[in-house]
Order: sequence, then C-alpha cells, then structure tokens
Amino acid sequence: MPPVVSVDPKEPDPAVIAEAVRVLRRGGLVAFPTETVYGLGASAFDARAVDRVFAAKGRPPTHPLIAHVLDSGEARALAASWSQLASMLAGAFWPGPLTMIVDRGEQVPAAVSGGADSIALRVPSHPVARALIAALGAPIAAPSANRYQGLSPTLAAHVVKGLGDAVDLVLDGGPCDAGVESTVVDVRAGEARVLRPGAVSLARLRHVAAVERGGGETVGDGAPRASPGMDARHYAPRARLLVAETWQEARRMADGLASSGQRVGLVVHSREGTAAADGVVVRWLPSDPAEYARLIYRTLHELDDAGVDAIVAQAVPDDEAWWAVADRLERAASF
Repeated sequence: MPPVVSVDPKEPDPAVIAEAVRVLRRGGLVAFPTETVYGLGASAFDARAVDRVFAAKGRPPTHPLIAHVLDSGEARALAASWSQLASMLAGAFWPGPLTMIVDRGEQVPAAVSGGADSIALRVPSHPVARALIAALGAPIAAPSANRYQGLSPTLAAHVVKGLGDAVDLVLDGGPCDAGVESTVVDVRAGEARVLRPGAVSLARLRHVAAVERGGGETVGDGAPRASPGMDARHYAPRARLLVAETWQEARRMADGLASSGQRVGLVVHSREGTAAADGVVVRWLPSDPAEYARLIYRTLHELDDAGVDAIVAQAVPDDEAWWAVADRLERAASF
C-alpha cells in the first residue's frame, strides 16, 4: 500500500507539501484532494510520469487529462489561443470546479491531451491542490484517482482501495466538498458548450455567458475526445447498478433481487419507503442536489465494500439542478 500522509485541508503543512513535490519531481504520482474528487497527479511536463498516470488507472491513451494550474495567467500560457469568453468564465469560476477546453499550446506534451489538439485546464480552489501546484512551480496533470471507469474517490481510503501501490504518495485531506467532478466547458471558436456536467451548474454558467447544454455525448472506444467522462460506461461501482424511476419501483426491484438470493443495495432520496426485504442494505441520500452529489460516490463505495451484488438507485428529478448526478447514474448503470 502507498504511504498516506494526513494534511490539514485548510492550512496544509509546508513540509508535507515539500515531500509531495519531491515525489512529483522524481517522476512519481501523488494523489491529492480537490474540491471535487481526489486527483492522481503527475508533473504535466514529465512525459514518463504522465504515462504512469495512464498505466496506474488502466486509462486509454486517447483520454485527456486535466492540467491544473494556479491562475488564468498560467492557463493562458498553456493555450494556443485564449478568447474573451474564456476570460469571462475564468473570472467568474476560477478558482473552482470548472474545466475549460481550449486549443493546446505546442509546449504541452500531446500525451496530456490524449493526442488531441485541445487541452483541458482547471484552476482548483482546494488549499492542498493549490499549495502543491505552487510548490511544484509547474502544471499538474491529474484525472480522478481511481481505476478507469470506476467510482471516483472522495476519500483518501477510496484511492488506496482502488489504486494501491500504483500511487507513490497519498495526501489525506479528508472528504471532498463537491463529491462530483468539475463541469467541463468547451470554449473553442468563441462558443461555450458543456461536454460534462459537474459541480458548476448550467444555471450558474448562464448567468455569465451563453452556454449550450451539450453533455450526454458518448465517444467510442479508442476514439480521441476533448473531455474526460465521455464513455458510455463510467463512474461505475463494482456491483451492477440499476436505476428505477420511483422509490416504489426501486424497492420492488431490490426486494425481487434479494428474494433470488442476491445481496442488494438500495439508494433512495424519498423517505416514504422505509421497509425493505432481508438482504437489502438501504441508504437514504438528501433530496438537495448538491448534498446528494456530495455523498453519492461515498455511498456507492460503501455498498461495494459491503459486498452487495447489485445496487438499485431511485432516479433523481429531471431538472437541470440534478443534471450532473443524473449523468453519473446513467453512465454507471450502462453495461
């Protein structure tokens, strides 16, 4: 197992950050908390270290990583072009859980972008992530710190469980605040389009600029893509996940699977149905979309750890506030 070092999520110890930087500078991989999920970081200009990220995750080389930087000036330095629209969104949402797709500058290794001419850029707000980038003095290329297509980690324990000694160091800064990944917006050609819904809602984006909804697209195996999270199957627990439209249907499905001898997890956000058959592990999540998002991955990890064979989830409301969560459940249930 990799070494795990606790770090204050608000005021990280400079000595801990310095040790993590030493790991990165020698080509190692460091898992660290962000405001969304834990990232698996490598120095973005170290081609061998970037290759190790793909190997550790089992991630296809055509899937881009996100380059994490300290501010919009550093982001612009990695871009071949930078629009007024990019500046508007950066001014409104950076630092924070927004990733922007722009044209990649020649100085950025193509491997970081999965071979594409674009690059995904983010300025995180989490103090640990920011301290790490500042001390390294270079961008950190980091996808989520989990195996390819698996559940994203919102706790350091999830990283250790999923990646083991493929990681050289894990910084444990406690639970992540948002619990789902960043929103990805393509701002090339002076237009904005969501490629992956996430922690920044579409409503908030549209307060700043005209943003097309997009999202929901899938890209075939081996095909290049501008954004992470575009596989039909993604963010999935080990157990088979099924989505039911109502809590009543979800409970019937869970009870039916349990009656056939399976151990089942049931995830609902309605309190009406409290009873379930023997062999069903029930988890209630909040009816607020942000709180639900914060807990959904953690809950699915817990059900996997409990050894369930299947998980039945009540569908979330069909409105934009729940878009990111609905996207994650849909992709996790694809098989």
